[in-house]
Amino acid sequence: MGRIIWLMGASGSGKDSLLNALRERERPTLLVAHRYITRPFNAGNENHIALSEGEFLQREAQGLFALSWQANGHYYGIGQEIDLWLEAGFNVVVNGSRAHLKQAQTRYREQLLAVCLHVSRDVLQTRLQARGRESAGQIAARLARAAQYASLPPGCQVLNNDGSLLQSVETLLTLVDEHPQPREPQHAL
Repeated sequence: MGRIIWLMGASGSGKDSLLNALRERERPTLLVAHRYITRPFNAGNENHIALSEGEFLQREAQGLFALSWQANGHYYGIGQEIDLWLEAGFNVVVNGSRAHLKQAQTRYREQLLAVCLHVSRDVLQTRLQARGRESAGQIAARLARAAQYASLPPGCQVLNNDGSLLQSVETLLTLVDEHPQPREPQHAL
C-alpha cells in the first residue's frame, strides 16, 4: 500500500516547480497526481486537466473524484485513479490545499503524509512579482493570505523552499523515505 504526500504551500511558494521537477526524476515508486480544475489548461504552470464547471460537477456527481473542493473561484478534484496507484504500492504526491487537509486526512488517515512548503515572505513576494500573473493588489492579498497560514497544521512536515529547487526535491524525497507507510497488522492464523 502506498502513501499520499499532501503537498501544501502558499501561491508562489514553488509547488508547481517542485512537482514538475519530481516528474523529471526517475523514481519508480513515486507518482505525481494531476488535478482536475475548472480553469483553462494554459493558466499557470500546473500540469492539470482543464474542465468546464459543468464537466466537473458531472464527474463529481458520478463519484469520479477521490477528493474535491472549491477555492479561489475554481473547482479542484483529485481523480479516483490515485486509489488504484496507492493499492498498487505507489507513493502519490498531490498538490493539496491546506484548507482541505482535514478532508484528505479523514479519507486517507495514516496513509497521508502532510508536507508544508515554506518560503520566507521576501522570497514569496519576489516570486509572485516575477511570474507576472497578479496585480500589486492581488500580490498583497496573497501575501496576507499566506501570513494567515503561518501556524502549521498538526503533524505537518516542513519543507523550506527558499533555496534551490534541487535541494527542495532531495529534501522532499528524504521526507518520503523517512516516513514510510505504516504497515497493516499481520493477523495470526
